[in-house]
Amino acid sequence: MEKVVYVLWRDPATPVEAWSRTLRERVVPALADAGGRGLQVNVSDEAVAASIMRLVELEPQMEATVSLWVDSARDAARQVHDRVLADAPGVRELAAYLVTESEPLRNTQHTVPAGERTPGFANLAFLRRPAGMPASAWLDAWHNGHTEVAIATQSTFGYVQNVVARPLTPDAPTIDGIVEELFPTEALTSLHAFFAAADDEQLADNMQRMAASVARFGADRAIDVVPTSRYVYGRVRPD
Repeated sequence: MEKVVYVLWRDPATPVEAWSRTLRERVVPALADAGGRGLQVNVSDEAVAASIMRLVELEPQMEATVSLWVDSARDAARQVHDRVLADAPGVRELAAYLVTESEPLRNTQHTVPAGERTPGFANLAFLRRPAGMPASAWLDAWHNGHTEVAIATQSTFGYVQNVVARPLTPDAPTIDGIVEELFPTEALTSLHAFFAAADDEQLADNMQRMAASVARFGADRAIDVVPTSRYVYGRVRPD
């Protein structure tokens, strides 16, 4: 089985909440009918509009992802899924990426039935490997050096790392990694809550540790961070 992450840009003429409903109520069933084995929607909607942690590299910035688990991501097998998303109302543009998924921190605290909104919010970070840094060194610094620091210095209750194996659609923007971190609602507007800090001293220490760690693999620059609401549909087609 392979995992495809579709990165989506919204048509500005389409209201955010209407677009979110379209993705969840029309796109998800259509993808499931087309053979999707597992589905997840992340959308930057009104529930996360107050976030203080959005970082913008691409203009316009992506506003949603649809993660799709399929038997095969080859072009011929994927055409039907591409078409469902490209034709969905409100989708201005899309890019698809084949990824390998690692989940060093599974969400066991705030589980909900399939299709319901996960409590809190999910920060999506779109990473680019620095020019001149070997892929092996970049991956080692991210997975083996940074993972424990990220979990220790933030209030995350879920953490997923997607390494981009290759882009699947023409002219897809350069993205080398897609991170999803789950945070409590309070972290939308509070640095202390975001960095799991009881006081200013701990906040400064956690922020410093985090900054030094991300700098080692270039995640302190050329990065998009998009707060989203998360909807997991799990396994939608039996074997």
